[in-house]
Amino acid sequence: MIQIKETKNFKKWFNKLTNKEKLQIASRIERIKTYTYFGDVKNLGKGLCELRWKNGRRIYFIASTNSIILIIGGYKNEQEKNIKKARIFVRQFTTI
Repeated sequence: MIQIKETKNFKKWFNKLTNKEKLQIASRIERIKTYTYFGDVKNLGKGLCELRWKNGRRIYFIASTNSIILIIGGYKNEQEKNIKKARIFVRQFTTI
């Protein structure tokens, strides 16, 4: 079983979503947690990965053996901005 941690940025983004969107994300995260099944995921390099949905939704995260940290969420049209934010988090996190 994988432990899931969420940053403040992720929680802030998540809380703005509709109930339907929250359920879709919670369901996917539960599959990751329980079955270690990520679905459509892309490695962006230097430890950063991206969960992808067909509707353009994205969640950026870093993973270790037994846990993942959900950094930030967004949509494809804001992808570049969110990747930059996520990379800053990864740099800060790895220097601690």
